[in-house]
Amino acid sequence: MTLKKTSLWVLLAAFAAAPAFAQNIAVVNGTPIPKARTYALIDQLVHQGQQNTPQLQMAVREELVNREVLMQEALRCGLPNRPDIKAQIAVAQQTVVLRALIEGIVKNNQPTDAEVIARYNSLIKDTGGKEYHLHHILVDNEQQAKDLIAKIKAGASFEDLAKQYSKDPESGKNGGDLDWSDPKAYVPEFAYAATHLQKGQVTDTPVHTQFGWHIIRVDDVRNATPPLEQVRPQIIQQIQQEKLQAFEEGLRKNAKIQ
Repeated sequence: MTLKKTSLWVLLAAFAAAPAFAQNIAVVNGTPIPKARTYALIDQLVHQGQQNTPQLQMAVREELVNREVLMQEALRCGLPNRPDIKAQIAVAQQTVVLRALIEGIVKNNQPTDAEVIARYNSLIKDTGGKEYHLHHILVDNEQQAKDLIAKIKAGASFEDLAKQYSKDPESGKNGGDLDWSDPKAYVPEFAYAATHLQKGQVTDTPVHTQFGWHIIRVDDVRNATPPLEQVRPQIIQQIQQEKLQAFEEGLRKNAKIQ
């Protein structure tokens, strides 16, 4: 009868203790380590690229046990009461809370398809939609430019003439190559002339700008703006950042700051 009573009490005690152990991964010197802390650390590691495996879970358990052992020693030494430590803890706590706030704001303010398309169309308009691969020769006077144009039409190498005569130190040594660029990067007279040439065409007359007289050749033209689906993630991120900034500015505007 006594054995039965003892067994019953042991069984009841085990059931009573089970929920407490189920909520913790370990108890260190009487201090429990909750499973929620494990989930938080595993989630952080997974976001950093690690896989949630039994090995990772075991490693996290050992890490949290080690941390608890060290934390108890830090408490014994009174470190959490130091003013500098208190300040750092406050900053760290604020960082965690603000990260959660920002994640919630971003999640609840996702750009609509209409907003993404409108931003994409705006980018196309700003860039003009085209990039030009150009060569040019820059000289000091109009007559020299005309003479060079005549030589090019007669079959002379544009690149050789650029290396010999161009006053542009950067492109001249490369045969007049200006590489790919948006025409808006150039002065208006140069950009206008370049965008009115066909692929492979050379200007019939010299183009005058503040830098001198130019002979321009269009080597190729391409679309400057990639397809929408290719840049959609960047556009979404940009709009999210703008909405977040507007939210922050609104709160600051209404805050009483002394």
